[in-house]
Amino acid sequence: MFTGIVETVGSIIDLKNDKDNYEVTIQVEDKADFLSDCQIGDSISCSGICLTVIEFDSNKNWFKVGISIETLRRTTIEKMWTSLENAHKINLERAMGSGNHRFGGHYVQGHVDTIAEVVEAVEEGDSVNFKYKLRDIENVKYIVEKGFITVDGASLTITNVDDDKGTFGVSMIKHTRDVLAKRPIGTFINVEVDVTGKMIAKQVDLYMKKYTK
Repeated sequence: MFTGIVETVGSIIDLKNDKDNYEVTIQVEDKADFLSDCQIGDSISCSGICLTVIEFDSNKNWFKVGISIETLRRTTIEKMWTSLENAHKINLERAMGSGNHRFGGHYVQGHVDTIAEVVEAVEEGDSVNFKYKLRDIENVKYIVEKGFITVDGASLTITNVDDDKGTFGVSMIKHTRDVLAKRPIGTFINVEVDVTGKMIAKQVDLYMKKYTK
């Protein structure tokens, strides 16, 4: 479980992109203690994808994760994590701890629902308004204005939704943009919708099927 408050970014330093055994090694940047309490089997949110640590070096500040075929289908990995030359940056967040910390984002599972293309970025004062177009438009039914959404691991507030076009928007202040890895127009991001909305939709659907026959 995560909060959607990105801690730092990392870079891919090694890649084994065999679908039967897809592994990625990530170098953590600008946070020397990120892996200080890391254990094999821990979960780390990598641009919104909950991935399992299979190897790490806390002194050199890198970790390796294994990636399943299902994860490849759902996420931006095959589009964006395909080579070492593209210097793709990854948003990183450790799983929630049990200490006395304020909960700043929303409940994020790291279970990506789909991907979306960055189609617009419009400056407004110190903020930038981004628009994204969903690959799988059926997910738009779970996206509501002023609700939660996770974009590449970041907990954000939805500012607008177009159900017909399958697009939604968010607004990012400068601080958020400075923390997150940059995603130019034409690139893709991972999307996790609010799990509460999915649960409600499922229950309503089952109720309607049962009582409207």
